[in-house]
Amino acid sequence: MRAHEPQVIEVDLGPGVRAFFTAAAGGVSEGGYASLNLGLSVGDATDRVLENRARVAARAGMRVSYATQVHGTDVALVGEGSAGLDCGEADALVTTAARQAVAVLVADCVPVLLADPTAGVAAAVHAGRRGLTAGVLERALDAMDAAGARELRGAVGPAACGRCYEVPEQLRADVAAVHPAAWSETSAGTPALDLPAAARAVLERAGVSVHHVDRCTIEDAALFSYRRAAGTPTGRTAGVVGLR
Repeated sequence: MRAHEPQVIEVDLGPGVRAFFTAAAGGVSEGGYASLNLGLSVGDATDRVLENRARVAARAGMRVSYATQVHGTDVALVGEGSAGLDCGEADALVTTAARQAVAVLVADCVPVLLADPTAGVAAAVHAGRRGLTAGVLERALDAMDAAGARELRGAVGPAACGRCYEVPEQLRADVAAVHPAAWSETSAGTPALDLPAAARAVLERAGVSVHHVDRCTIEDAALFSYRRAAGTPTGRTAGVVGLR
């Protein structure tokens, strides 16, 4: 791979599907955003972010559409000819259009990619703590089912792991009451949440064949992490999936 190309983690979601998670390198942003920041609302220069998004679209070989994420459960349907900037407020994007990719942005939250290559349906889901607890994955699965999906494959991408995502005891109890698989402890023995495990559990209960990219954003300097940045500027990586 040439130095100027986006660094990505490819995942196999079946024939005719392109799916990957971006890393932090391979873009034009500087400072704490170095270098493949894909977030438009984190303080980076807009022209640099747009160049980074153009590079990701070139790597995908198709249009890539994003949404304004609000940690909710809204699902947006993305059709042919969608722009590569913004589809409005949503935390899950679903498409059945050829040569159209959808993407979600993260910097510790869980990016989930889904596809049924036979039915020609793909989705990208931003599964943060609030959205996951409120049912964003279930809403995305329902939307894919309505679009004709029957045999789904999924990938749970890099996110803050259960060893590192420390939370107050009561918050752990509240989330674990909804998603028992989220209950965790940090490496120091303090209360924590394992959101990737919770996402996998939701998908597996729905019969989705799941692949987990087991990389922690807090531990892995090749990825952006809001928690690791501790209030200093940092970028956003993306989970991208599309139908060729």
